[in-house]
Amino acid sequence: MVKSPSNQSMARPGSGSELSEQQHKGNTHFMRKIPPGAEASNILVGEVDFLERTLSCFIRLSQAVVLGDLTEVPVPTRFVFILLGPPGSQSNFHEIGRAMATLMSDEIFHEVAYRARKRDHLLSGVDEFLDAVTVLPPGEWDPTIRIEPPAAVPSQEVRKRPPELPKEEVDEEEEEARLREENGLSRTGRLFGGLINDIKRKAPWYISDYKDALSMQCIASWIFLYFACLSPIITFGGLLAEATGKHMAAMESLVSGFVCGMGYGFFSGQPLTILGSTGPVLVFESIIYEFCLKMGWEYMTFRFWIGMWVAGICIVLTAIDASALVCYITRFTEENFATLIAFIFIYKAIENVMVIGKNFPVNQGIYDCICTPPIGSNASVIDYAKYNWDYCESYNGTLVGGDCGKPPTENVFLMSVVLCAGTFIISTLLKEFKNALFFPSIVRQYISDFSVLIAIFAMSFFDYSLGVPTQKLEVPNELKPTLSTRGWLIPPFSERNPWWSPIIAVFPALLGTILIFMDQQITAVIVNRKENKLKKGCGYHLDLFILSILIAICSMMGLPWFVAATVLSINHVNSLKLESECSAPGEKPQFLGVREQRVTHIMIFLTIGGSVLLTPLLGHIPMPVLFGVFLYMGVASLKGLQFFDRILIMFMPAKYQPDYMFLRQVPIKRVHLFTIIQLACLIILWLIKSFSQTSILFPLMLVVMIGIRKALDLVFTRRELKILDDIMPEMTKRAAADDLHKLDAEVGLLARIFPWGKGSRGRVVTKPPGSDSAIAGEAVGPGLISCTTSNANEKEFEAQSSLLKK
Repeated sequence: MVKSPSNQSMARPGSGSELSEQQHKGNTHFMRKIPPGAEASNILVGEVDFLERTLSCFIRLSQAVVLGDLTEVPVPTRFVFILLGPPGSQSNFHEIGRAMATLMSDEIFHEVAYRARKRDHLLSGVDEFLDAVTVLPPGEWDPTIRIEPPAAVPSQEVRKRPPELPKEEVDEEEEEARLREENGLSRTGRLFGGLINDIKRKAPWYISDYKDALSMQCIASWIFLYFACLSPIITFGGLLAEATGKHMAAMESLVSGFVCGMGYGFFSGQPLTILGSTGPVLVFESIIYEFCLKMGWEYMTFRFWIGMWVAGICIVLTAIDASALVCYITRFTEENFATLIAFIFIYKAIENVMVIGKNFPVNQGIYDCICTPPIGSNASVIDYAKYNWDYCESYNGTLVGGDCGKPPTENVFLMSVVLCAGTFIISTLLKEFKNALFFPSIVRQYISDFSVLIAIFAMSFFDYSLGVPTQKLEVPNELKPTLSTRGWLIPPFSERNPWWSPIIAVFPALLGTILIFMDQQITAVIVNRKENKLKKGCGYHLDLFILSILIAICSMMGLPWFVAATVLSINHVNSLKLESECSAPGEKPQFLGVREQRVTHIMIFLTIGGSVLLTPLLGHIPMPVLFGVFLYMGVASLKGLQFFDRILIMFMPAKYQPDYMFLRQVPIKRVHLFTIIQLACLIILWLIKSFSQTSILFPLMLVVMIGIRKALDLVFTRRELKILDDIMPEMTKRAAADDLHKLDAEVGLLARIFPWGKGSRGRVVTKPPGSDSAIAGEAVGPGLISCTTSNANEKEFEAQSSLLKK
């Protein structure tokens, strides 16, 4: 059949869900694994004594019907294959039946069976199947050993394509320009053109952003991200209080999270991006505060003007479509940034637990507190000295000593390690519980979605039951500014600041703009990457515009600036991933995309704003439990990063390396070279971030990373960069053909001159016209050619060619 089979060729009204009312004694539990609309093929073989010759028939019913209990599950039958023969041929019939069942299980052949109009059509389908099938010789494998199914079912689209007429080659640069235009990453040439296009792109989806949130998965994501966002906000508030003389602290951070989170959740272009506080912003705030102390200026007033300048510059960048420059942020830069932030989360989680060990050492020395018997008791001091600090009063004893005002702390550090590690391990194990063998699928899915929440409550209850005085989460319990001398609105002018201070505020504002722009857009690129299969489009210009308004509001209220937080955003996306509900036994569910909505973002920051009212409950959550959540988020965000996979490959022997596509197409030495360069950039970023004197240059180094990536065009071929990274837009169109096209042309030349048919093995050497290199090709399988290029002179080439001809 020349044309591709179509599902629409014949009506298939039968459905598993429509048969629930019919009486059937089959395996209805197994029916849940079968997708709606499935139809059965029955293969019937047997021996009869009244036949002398073999009789076979292939029947296709016009409408699928349920043939009683013929099938194990109540699936309507559309095809029936019957094979009958005389006695003595049962074993052969079984093999024929198995072969026919294999044919019907093939995606292409069963579509041919639906469309077939005569016997020749079926035979053509059998021939196509035999051309595509891989046959293993009997001596090459043990038939008693089960062949494991592939991790992902290969696509059969190539087999469905009809023979195509030669057509003009698609210009890659024009195709890339078209994709950038669809994502809003091309300049429109008019003021606010990109912003207007973003609004037009996102407006039709706005109502569905609320309807699509009707799922238990969104509730699990909301509660998980609430705890994941609350702890860094409180921690950041404490660091900010030290850096700004308590002008901004935990209370201001909570209010800022509420204001920015709600505004961004309602109006942003990509609500999957989670806002949060970042280290570079903290460093920027501390530098401005120290400058104001040195000059004797009012810090909050000067910061007000810096924030207004930052907001204004960001609006100007939105007007001129500056977000189109995001197309220069390739996988090289974004994965460097994401890996760095993930490592920071892992490092900070471990560091915070170590700090607990310093504050509460295991060997704390002499504990000056002893339990003594009550007055008038006949018991001796030795009898009561055995009671611990928390059991003394229950036996009417009296605590005596200088340390009795505080409990013993020798177990605090060990308990903190157990809580942190337990939270991480439970979260990781339960997250993968959806692939376990126990319980129904809906139960496993709920346990997986609520894995972090279960871990938090389990370890908090464990801490409460043992009574060890571990550090608890401290949340402000009164809605008022931390510093009593300031209000919720910042005056734009102050007697302590000169009249020209608002003008020079533009210089630190430029650095702050670079910081915020890079943080925001790199995180947005990671969230919008192709692997996440987002369907509602991007909104880079709209996000930057909304963020600039929020920065202006925070500057007027004296609140910290919030920008896109990379690790939180990655975990938000991961918590909302969708997988196919129906899959055959032994087949892994397919990734369908992400539940795109804005309700989780709004609810996360709504509850953060209401955390002041939840202080009695939140005060029972141990900080080590939240450090365990940090550790889990850092490790989970590394999953799926090609950079991290390539780092692990460097320590693996070749035979144990996973079958990644880039390892098939790029030599391993070139892969390691690319990884080493990227790893060196990561180490430089870490060093710059680690020292307060250089940390302010961190956003500028992200710009330098883009320049380094551009310089790699001189080290790697365009084909290698296309596989290991993304191709950066060219300023001018390339005159020469791409080396990837050259390679394809060489392989195509091999295919044309290759003298052997499909499935055979052999070797051929050829030399393209006008080339100084010879190509050696080897057939390694059906339709597969392994080719190598080597320099060869004319004599060597002719000698090899003549030898092959013989």
